[in-house]
Amino acid sequence: MQIKTTFKPAWWLKNAHLQTLYPAMFRKIPPPPRHRERLITPDNDFLDIDWCGDHENKSLPLIILLHGLTGSSDSVYIKALQHSLLKQNMRSVALNFRGCSGESNHVARCYHSGDTQDIHFLYQTLREREPEIVLGAVGFSLGGNVLLKWLGEQGSEVSLFAAVAVSVPFLLNVCASKLDRGFSKFYRANLLRELKIYISEKHKKLEAIGNHDDARKIRSLGDLSRISSFWEYDERVVAKLHGYKNAHDYYSRSSSKQFLKTVTVPTLLIHAIDDPFMTKQVIPKCDDLSVFVQAEICENGGHVGFVSGKNPFKPVYWLETRIAGFLLGVIKK
Repeated sequence: MQIKTTFKPAWWLKNAHLQTLYPAMFRKIPPPPRHRERLITPDNDFLDIDWCGDHENKSLPLIILLHGLTGSSDSVYIKALQHSLLKQNMRSVALNFRGCSGESNHVARCYHSGDTQDIHFLYQTLREREPEIVLGAVGFSLGGNVLLKWLGEQGSEVSLFAAVAVSVPFLLNVCASKLDRGFSKFYRANLLRELKIYISEKHKKLEAIGNHDDARKIRSLGDLSRISSFWEYDERVVAKLHGYKNAHDYYSRSSSKQFLKTVTVPTLLIHAIDDPFMTKQVIPKCDDLSVFVQAEICENGGHVGFVSGKNPFKPVYWLETRIAGFLLGVIKK
């Protein structure tokens, strides 16, 4: 079901790129009060998670937060949402995907848009600790794709009270191609630069800890310095490291649009038509959605932007207010 949006873009930020870049470059968020925990994964790697809120009060709802590509729990939108949820008396736990917490992980395996094993591991860990927990989840961009794919895979087997997915690349192949055109190349260049650093740092870490077998897997990827598109990166790195035949196979199996029909958790999709990371083609239609999924499609908003307000000196960050409001609304039903 598509619902009418309440978002009105700031008159001084109506351009999609301004909406995208302004909060990422100019918004300053103090760290929320939180503490870090390290979980050891079934494959003897680790995941760092950052808790915010009254950890001892098990009666408070807990929201899992998933960041986007090259992001972390320190991404502006994650910190802002943790502050917002705290004000609404909700706990949150931000998952840092593998190698994104400031320390490279211990195996060749990376994170990617189709990897739902780690969110499932976190979900099971939380459920085992607090069987009666009121649990929700929010994902941004890549994290939103992972969340929706996992919800669709699990169907009625997963027990969440609500979920929100923001600026999701529902069709990965279309998004990869869109980033090869026009000003979107700017985002592509920055993301690929960060990913190449991620792989380089991983290789150094694997050698340092003596995991030479996995270091060899990274070396076998060859010289990545000249990669200039996501099609090539996903072909040479993601597919090779994670058992996909090629980039086409990875995109086909990992795109979240095909999983929306089997989502059984009350879920809100927040998406901007002018998102510079994708085209209108990726936006789900009503026929793509299960009865549990609502799509709030905005004309403007950019990619994880959604900045409102009449005064340029007092921007209003609509996104975290909308997300917290949706979650509260479902809890009170």
